[in-house]
Amino acid sequence: MLVSVIGTGYLGATHAACLAACGHDVVGVDSDPGRIEPLEHGRAPFHEPHLDELLDRGVRAGHLRFSTDVHDAAGAEVHFLCVGTPQRTGSRAADISAVHAAAAALAPLLTRPCLVVGKSTVPVGTARELATRLRRDAPAGEDVHVAWNPEFLREGHAVEDSLRPDRLVFGVEADEDDQVLRDVYVEMINGGVPVVRTDLATAELAKVSANVMLAARISLVNLLAEVCEAAAADIGDLTTVLGLDERIGPHFLSPGVGYGGGCLPKDTRAFVARAEELGVAGPAALLRDVDAINMRQRARTIDWTVALLDGRVQGRRIAVLGAAFKADSDDVRDSPALDVAATLQARGADVVVHDPKAAANAARAKPGLRIADGVEAACQGAEVVLVLTDWEEFRGIDPVSLLDVVARPQVLDGRLTLDPHKWRAAGWDFHALGRGAR
Repeated sequence: MLVSVIGTGYLGATHAACLAACGHDVVGVDSDPGRIEPLEHGRAPFHEPHLDELLDRGVRAGHLRFSTDVHDAAGAEVHFLCVGTPQRTGSRAADISAVHAAAAALAPLLTRPCLVVGKSTVPVGTARELATRLRRDAPAGEDVHVAWNPEFLREGHAVEDSLRPDRLVFGVEADEDDQVLRDVYVEMINGGVPVVRTDLATAELAKVSANVMLAARISLVNLLAEVCEAAAADIGDLTTVLGLDERIGPHFLSPGVGYGGGCLPKDTRAFVARAEELGVAGPAALLRDVDAINMRQRARTIDWTVALLDGRVQGRRIAVLGAAFKADSDDVRDSPALDVAATLQARGADVVVHDPKAAANAARAKPGLRIADGVEAACQGAEVVLVLTDWEEFRGIDPVSLLDVVARPQVLDGRLTLDPHKWRAAGWDFHALGRGAR
């Protein structure tokens, strides 16, 4: 099939590459030349494991091309809307202006029957509004159909999640639209991926609801971790016990400095905003507490760091290991690690940050921060070391060799990444969110 993907950010570039890998002819369109230029050469403008290989293969095979001209999307049988929906400035609600702009640019080109498929995370009700506008403005009129096909990508695992998803959700209004999407994803469906066919509104709610559930689970675990600290208990052992309960399971039971990134924080807030618009403000207040607990983790990390420095951070050297919001990503959007580092620097601390992949993005986001090329360089002369992103390479740090680098052997593990027994045995004053003194 000839498919267009409007928007080539994290979602769109990955989706385009994976559709081409499934045998479709794909054109990705974006108004930002800075995104398109590397994509045209088979490279992603961000870090995502295995994506460059997929992009390069698609471009070389001629199944995948990119453009800044939306007219290159004309003639496609299916158009996927993959633009960003960030938090609206001055509000908790989602900013869906890019979705409407993409649809408005596409409408005059829709001269024959086609399916416009939303993948962006939007407030429920957006799809029907888009359908009305497209049928009004497109030359094909009523022959333009709208469907919603939410994404469930995890940064660091996006290629796997795209090629071998655990479910496909089709929000459609007609059998023919369902069949078109089945044709798009035929390879995955034949491979056994389950399909949930539903209405537009339910499909719109699918991704944001999943993120709300995950956010609530993470904040609940962080609440348990704080109680463990107060009671001199160990959150690691506690989550092992909880994870063995088949009703709960072991996933997303890792406490720490909190969630971040471009999805969970803004989607949780947007869900609350839309629930309030729909008259469900009372129950939705629960999610305000979820958000508050998450942000509290950052404040607690900062307070603990200040305490380790005897209440004074002015001019004190602090090493921060991690800038990305999670491992295997260079994404620093709403990153707890970067927020903690920047806040400590704003209080007068001498902060040095190291991240294996997100250093350049961290420097752009927080130009005043000092960035180091490696762990030892970041820790040189540090009076406290903060581990704030769960990179696998941080687990392998040798605490003995690092003793000769730091000024004071103090470490605060904000991701339960390090082995406390190993670090304490090496002579470190070891602290971790959710762990007692033992």
